[in-house]
Amino acid sequence: MTIVSFLVIAWILSWFDFEQIFIKAFKELFNKEITKASYYFIFFCIGVIGDIALLFNGTFYDRL
Repeated sequence: MTIVSFLVIAWILSWFDFEQIFIKAFKELFNKEITKASYYFIFFCIGVIGDIALLFNGTFYDRL
C-alpha cells in the first residue's frame, strides 16, 4: 500500500512541476540525466523500502 501512496504523491507533486525541479537537482548533484520515468521509479523504490520496513516491523498486515 505504501508503494501506491508514494506513486500518488509523485503524481500530485508533478502537478506543481516538482518532477522538473527534482530532475534538475538530480543532474546538479550527481551529474546524471534522468527522465520522468526515473522520477516515478525513485518514488516507487521509496515505497518498496517503506513496505519492507513495515513488513519487518510487523505492522504491514495491520495497514491492509
